[in-house]
Amino acid sequence: MKFDLNRLKKDGDRVFGYGSVNHLRRTFQRQSKRLAYKLGNPRLLNITLHTLRHWIATIEYLKTKDILHVMNTLGQRNIKNMLRYIKLEEAIFKENNDEFVCKTAHSVEEAKALVEVGFEYVCDIEGVKLFRKRK
Repeated sequence: MKFDLNRLKKDGDRVFGYGSVNHLRRTFQRQSKRLAYKLGNPRLLNITLHTLRHWIATIEYLKTKDILHVMNTLGQRNIKNMLRYIKLEEAIFKENNDEFVCKTAHSVEEAKALVEVGFEYVCDIEGVKLFRKRK
């Protein structure tokens, strides 16, 4: 089951049905401080909820290569803001940008199993369905 950010309420002060945005932010900061102290890594204090938003968007672009999908998922209105995710993805993952794992399916059950683990349908050749998934 895929979580869709667009289904969340866009008004009001509550996030996920409990607590305010400020409460969630304070809880995140408190946990970040605890983790940074426990691991002895003060750089963890630089991670914010907004940083996580950028990371999620970058990973989503890496998986789909569809900037309009990422734009819709984040609720952005300006495509110029979305270009940073393309640049981030290219900078971080440029060495394996277009490498795929390929699989074939000879039956509906095999195709269903491949789709369930993240493979995408490519085409049908001589009755064999071809699927691929990014490495």
